[in-house]
Amino acid sequence: MPIGLYVHIPFCLHKCGYCDFNSHAGSDRAEQAHYVDALLREMELWATRPEVAGEQVSTVYVGGGTPTLLEGAELARVLRGVREHFRLAPDAEVTVEGNPGTVDVEGEKLHLAVQAGATRLSLGVQARQRHLLERLGRIHDALQVEAAVKAARRAGFANLNLDLMYGLPGQTPADFRETVSWALGLGPTHISAYSLIIEEGTPFYHAYLAGRLHLPPEEAEEQMFLEGKALLEAAGFEHYEVSNWARPGFRCRHNLIYWRNEHYLGLGCGAHSFLRLAAPLSNLGPPRPGLTASRVQGGSPVETAPGLPGQQYRFWNLKHPGAYRAALERGVLPVEAGEVVDRRAEMAETMFMGLRLLEGVSGERFEARFGVSIADVYGPDVDRLRREGLLEWAEGALRLTPRGLRLGNRVWEAFV
Repeated sequence: MPIGLYVHIPFCLHKCGYCDFNSHAGSDRAEQAHYVDALLREMELWATRPEVAGEQVSTVYVGGGTPTLLEGAELARVLRGVREHFRLAPDAEVTVEGNPGTVDVEGEKLHLAVQAGATRLSLGVQARQRHLLERLGRIHDALQVEAAVKAARRAGFANLNLDLMYGLPGQTPADFRETVSWALGLGPTHISAYSLIIEEGTPFYHAYLAGRLHLPPEEAEEQMFLEGKALLEAAGFEHYEVSNWARPGFRCRHNLIYWRNEHYLGLGCGAHSFLRLAAPLSNLGPPRPGLTASRVQGGSPVETAPGLPGQQYRFWNLKHPGAYRAALERGVLPVEAGEVVDRRAEMAETMFMGLRLLEGVSGERFEARFGVSIADVYGPDVDRLRREGLLEWAEGALRLTPRGLRLGNRVWEAFV
């Protein structure tokens, strides 16, 4: 089965107050070049392992941080390294994340990325209104977004995503309607619209606890979601995942790997992977209880386990760029820890991730994958959620109802 490849670039000009991603502000060109050197060494090590040596890579996602903060030549070096070390599908989707304030609209950065194989650009736009962008700590404004989109088109990006946010401090439904309408006018092929989540440990979290962060009421946030959804669908966008809309043929194939709980390899500091190991991953070491996985795992305590062949593992790299580089300079994979994903956990993750998709979880595919039906494993929970009007069976799949779409957390909790 093809796998996805995630490549993490941790550098940012400025860390936003709501962000809990593994990102670091204040790097210089030399540090970035050394980090790219380390990434290429990690690619070399993984390219010789049986888990990926014979596998086709169907999607690549270069995320961050801010990948477009790299010099154009360094970003191109990352993309060329991927093609040199992995067997990419001829039609591979290769996404680069960018900040509108760092795409070098007058220069060659985006052109170099396209020449090195990038096919999709994802810009973190968030909002149109200057006061909201300033409240978030973003470094761009609406004019820079418009310039970045034009530069992306000139460089040859035919596939363009814009990330938007709603439920922001001080944001009104009228603000979000204006943002969505403006974003549609820029001609993207894909739009993501996420509600603001107050993540523990961030400046926003501390401000919220102190009563200094005033969020829109729940009713206003729901109005933003429903009005945004209506505008996007009226413009011909398919609502295919809770927070994602695409023009026909432009769904994010890389993120579909996550939502369908398929295998992927993560490269870079703090990156996560989900693979069935074909050879021991010895640097996971003996079990170590009490570690805390990063944001991808919800920050939950995990009991780590040694990497044994034949078992499925979720594992993650050392988080700090310096520790990550030091491991690779010693010639070892920079894996910090991992956990076994047994059959029961795999089924649960397949359900709660798959139910984010509006198509739902196919009963036939679930049974082919696990040898049992959804009803065999989750019958009582499914029946209860159907009675509550949150789930329905349609076209052979279990999926969210319109009500379930608004109350997704109540559904997903049943399968965690």
